[in-house]
Amino acid sequence: MEAIILAGGFGTRLKSVINDCPKPMAPINGRPFLEILLQNLSKKGFKRVILSLHYQSEKIRNHFKESFLGIELDYAIEHYPLGTGGAIMNSFRKITKDHVYVLNGDTFIDLNFYDIEKQWAKYQSNIVILKKIDDIRRYGCVKIDGSFIKSFSEKEKEGAGLINAGIYVLRKDLFSNKKFEDNFSFEKDFLTKEVINNKIQHFISDDFFIDIGIPEDYKKAQLLLN
Repeated sequence: MEAIILAGGFGTRLKSVINDCPKPMAPINGRPFLEILLQNLSKKGFKRVILSLHYQSEKIRNHFKESFLGIELDYAIEHYPLGTGGAIMNSFRKITKDHVYVLNGDTFIDLNFYDIEKQWAKYQSNIVILKKIDDIRRYGCVKIDGSFIKSFSEKEKEGAGLINAGIYVLRKDLFSNKKFEDNFSFEKDFLTKEVINNKIQHFISDDFFIDIGIPEDYKKAQLLLN
């Protein structure tokens, strides 16, 4: 399996706790968070990962070099911020398989990739990984209709619900015959339009999930990922 990890963000909300450090390199009990992500992917059978980088990209490249725990590493560098959509499209130049997993460099989820691969093999359709949580205020809510995603809502409602876990399984031809600006949001400019035509499937995960994007959850990660 092959993956893209989006690891180019500035980590603005974590500046107060990690100082001058790329967010994916934020230390978790002395280890960079990105090491934990890659270790998990290695255990799950991934052989190649493309790291999409921008902010302090050399710190990450110098740390990991060309491989890590049996995973071949390649790098897609953003010379200026491209947004999540632009970063994914920029990384697509590097993929070698007919589909690729896209993950965020600040989120850990211990996925059952075997079941996701079975879904991909059956339908070969783009998939968004969803997670049910008790408080959706920080993430917004995802509505589903059968096997497909119906809509994405903004971060305004309270209570339990399904959220976009920020992990996607995408076809290699995803951006074929589509035109975008260099800088665009994958979530707002692509996904919200595609769901209108029932083009995006979902996979609901019950696996462990944590996002280190804010100081409170970064602190929790020190315990939960120990």
